[in-house]
Amino acid sequence: MPKGMGKALAQNKKANHDYAIEETFEAGIVLQGTEIKSIRNGRVNLKDSYARIERGEVFLLNMHVSPYEQGNRYNHDPLRTRKLLLKKREIAKLIGATKEEGYALVPLKMYVKNGYAKVLIGLGKGKKKYDKREDLKKKEAKRDIERAFRERQKM
Repeated sequence: MPKGMGKALAQNKKANHDYAIEETFEAGIVLQGTEIKSIRNGRVNLKDSYARIERGEVFLLNMHVSPYEQGNRYNHDPLRTRKLLLKKREIAKLIGATKEEGYALVPLKMYVKNGYAKVLIGLGKGKKKYDKREDLKKKEAKRDIERAFRERQKM
């Protein structure tokens, strides 16, 4: 199964608007207790979350996993820092890339693949305001062309 495929549980739609994603990496995630049950129920939010490299390891910060209803005392802090599992070669590549100005690690999607929770993180360069406007114009123009083409097909 290619990376990024699997049952999507959460997506960060704002990431593609705010960043020009240049490369993606599939990472496993270290979870505790009832977090996986809550994630499988789709009670996860990637908005405002980001990844950071510390001491040669990648961590995901600000990802909200709602407490599991039947978890009682076994539930964990919803916003705790979670470790991402990547290969050494991938981490080395990310360390070199994030040292450049303007690059960030952004989680794009969370999904379950072969029974394991995975996070698709993207190496993105922040967009300026005029870049965002340009993308919206292109998207709108493409939509208008498709609409006109459909109208023409109906006749």
